[in-house]
Order: sequence, then C-alpha cells, then structure tokens
Amino acid sequence: MPDNRRILWADDEIEMLEAHILFLNQRGYDVVGVTNGDDAIHRVSEEAFDVVFLDEHMPGRDGLETLAVIKDMRPDLPVIMITKSEEETLMEEAIGAKISDYLTKPVNPTQILSALKKVTQRQEFERRSATRDYLAEFRQISEKVSEGPTWKDWMDIHAKLSAWEVELDSMPDTGLRQSLEGQRAECNTEFGKFIEENYEDWLWDRADKPPLSASFVEHFVAPKLKEGRNVLFLVIDCLRFDQWLALEPMLYDYYTVTRDSYYSILPSATPYARNALFAGIFPGDIEAEFPDLWKRSEDDEFSSNRFERQFLDRQLDRLQLKIEPEPKYVKILDIDEANATARKVQRYFNNRLVSMVFNFVDILAHSRAQSDVIKEITRNEAAYRSVVRAWFEHSSLFQILKAFAQRDFLVIVTTDHGSIRGLKGARVVSDKEASTNLRYKHGRNLRVDSKHALICRRPEKFRLPRRGLNANYIFAKEAYYFIYPTNFHKYANLYKDSFQHGGISLEEMILPVAFLEPKR
Repeated sequence: MPDNRRILWADDEIEMLEAHILFLNQRGYDVVGVTNGDDAIHRVSEEAFDVVFLDEHMPGRDGLETLAVIKDMRPDLPVIMITKSEEETLMEEAIGAKISDYLTKPVNPTQILSALKKVTQRQEFERRSATRDYLAEFRQISEKVSEGPTWKDWMDIHAKLSAWEVELDSMPDTGLRQSLEGQRAECNTEFGKFIEENYEDWLWDRADKPPLSASFVEHFVAPKLKEGRNVLFLVIDCLRFDQWLALEPMLYDYYTVTRDSYYSILPSATPYARNALFAGIFPGDIEAEFPDLWKRSEDDEFSSNRFERQFLDRQLDRLQLKIEPEPKYVKILDIDEANATARKVQRYFNNRLVSMVFNFVDILAHSRAQSDVIKEITRNEAAYRSVVRAWFEHSSLFQILKAFAQRDFLVIVTTDHGSIRGLKGARVVSDKEASTNLRYKHGRNLRVDSKHALICRRPEKFRLPRRGLNANYIFAKEAYYFIYPTNFHKYANLYKDSFQHGGISLEEMILPVAFLEPKR
C-alpha cells in the first residue's frame, strides 16, 4: 500500500471519473481533481504531488501545453497523458515532451493502477526482481564452481558476474553489491587454481583449450576475411568485460551485436598479450624472431609493441591470407591522433582489413596511480565503468564506429588484457634487476608465497622470453600485488586500490569479443 501518494488528475470531465477516484482512494492514493490546465499548473506550483494524470483534450490550455509548463516547474514529476486519440504524431509529441506513460480513453481502473505502479514503484519492483534473479543465479554459479568449471564454464561465469555488476550500477541500494563482490573474490580464488592446473597444457596442445591471444586472429578474424568480408579489427587496450557491457548499448542504434570471449596469455599485460595477439605466436617464439624486442623497458609500451604491423602481416601470410589492397594499421595513443583518424576515416573504406589500437582505457588505468583527481572519480569498478562509458560516448572512436556502420564492414572489437583492483599486498624477494610490475615479475631468485602467486621457474614451459640467465616469472593471483619487504606497509598502502594487470584473474584474462554487424 503506498504511503500518502498524491495524484493530481486534470480532466474537463472530472466528475465522470468519480468511480475511478474512489477506486484509487481505497488503495491508499490521495487524488486531487481539477478541470483545466491552468488549475493544474497552479496546484503543481503550490503543492507536492507524486503523479499527474493529464487529459490531452481540455478547453483553454490543452494537455500538451500544460505538460510543457509542468515539466518546466517540476522536471522530475511523472506525468501520465490520457487521450481519446491514438494519432501517431500526437503520441510522438507527448513522448518527446517526456511523459512517463500514456493511456487511451476509455480507461478502466486496472489500467490506471498499473500505470501508477509503473511510474511510482518501478525502482522498487526492479530491485525486488533483481534480488530474486541474482540470488537464483548466485546459487547456480556457486554450484558450478563447486563442481569444477571447464574453461567454457569460466567464460560463462565471468560474463554473468560482469552483467550483474553493470545491472547493479543502476540499483545501488539493493544491498547485493557486497554479495556480488564476495562471490567474484571466491571465483577468482578458484580460477587461480584452475589456471595453475591447466594453463601449461593449453600452451602445448595437451588438452582442450580456449581461444588464446596467440590464436585470436586465426580463430575470430581470419574466417571472416576468408568469407570475403571487409573487417575493422579494433583493439581497445585494457578493456574489461564489464566495461564493454557498459559501452555496448550505445552501439545498438548502429549495429547488431553478438558477443564471445577469449583468454589472455600470461602475463596478461600489453607487451606480451598484445604482441601475441598480432603475431599469432607466443612471446617465447617472438623472442626467437625479434631478439631485440625485449631489451627495452616494458614501461615503454610503444617500444615493446613497435612491431605490431609487421607481426600481423607475417601472421596473415602464415594463414595464407592475401589481402588486397594492403591492410591498414593505426595505433592511437592520444587525443590528437584520435581526432585526426576520425577526420580521415573515409580513407580506410576501400581496404578489406583495417586494424586499430586505442589506448585510452590503459592510459586511464596508469594515470590513476599518479592523480588523486582521477583516483577520486574512478574510486571503484562502478565509477571506472562510468568514466570509460563517458569517454566512449564523446570519443573520436565512437565517431569512427558510426562512420564504419554506414559501410559494408564487420567490426570485431576486443582487447589485449583487462585489469583488476589490487586489494592485498604480497611480499616478494628478488635481486635488483627484477622488473617493476605489480601483478607479475620476471628476474632471478624471485621468491613469493605460492598462495599468492603462480611461480614459473622455467620460462620456456610457459612459452615466455628467457629475459636473461636463470630468470623466472611470477604471476599474482586473486587481488594480490607484489611489494618488496623494505617499507612494505608504505608501498602496500600506496598501491592499494590501484587498477593493475599482468596476473591471474577473471577480469584480466577472460576478455570480450564483439562482432558488430551494421544495421544500414
């Protein structure tokens, strides 16, 4: 039963609606009736109402004119338009003026009550429904995890968790967020064990395996090219599955979207995962072909990924794909390059394969550690999604995708790795030459608790570059990040809540693949 919800009903035949008003009174609604638009406006200016019923045809000021004034005074006040006409242009005008709903005369009490509940109790009903549905799915996911998921199951689990995270962004007060965060943490614990048991076998084809970074082009892109499709292959660096779900609805007016997933290799970091993506081979094999590639600092992303165009050309040759005219490759590292690419996007429409790399999301993750302002506006995953969505909505990338939607191009969107919010420091001991990364390290004499990290003592087993004699690798599990014992607490606090990548988690390793088919 609603608590003192007040309704203003404006209709020049208000006396004919006495039975309807009595029906609403009996259900706890307080209904105030007026016979014209001017009176309705006056009452709204003087009193508080929860909903307005507004007749479209009234003498003097009609329903649409009254609606405009009411919305100027109270933009938040729901208005339900009641009309005798089903004329399409009238409904378009009313909807354009932001009515909450409309009813066509003659109306019956059930219709009225249903419309009221829709506009006044929608959030409550959505919260109840979300709570019921999530609790059912919570149990299903827990049962699946206890049974021992396959790599396909983990893809499905991650997609469901990510979808719920986005869903709950619009319902922050349901109390489900903490439960969802706890379930994701439990899943990441089990996922770490799963990767530890299976990852090496995948690399050497000793078990059924998912699509990995090194097989992405062969698995997803090459078949479309062989079908004769024009393809835009778009890589948004460091884009998580949940972030993609937040962006995707903005594309529905332009594309039909279908979704898939694949797994990043380890380390789930740009120099390794993206090189494997474009090369179609693992980092250890890349080292044999490009021995100088790994000599520069991994902090210099442009240097460590400077051969992507050549990698892709060689991979296409290995796949016996002769692309004419020559494939285009564009790497976009800043706003000026993005704007320039958007301005000249028509130059790419005559190519069968266009590859683009956008680095904004990765730059945002790295910048967050140096900026208190960025840290404040991306304080958690939900805020991070919101910022990424706002960027995309106003970005040159969105403009580029709108332009490609007007052409006969299939757009394949993916990323090279995701990121995870670091919550717990893990002590690591190494020599002074070890790498500085927080979620993975390579170097000699690396020592860390095996509960916190996967230890790879022989890089060749994970098809990784040797990086010097006796070097090994470690990969952080769950939400751990590596801190040296010296000033441990200082640096643990410094890096806590930062978004990092390179380790083992659902967020870093299971990645979105979206196929965008133009609607034109």
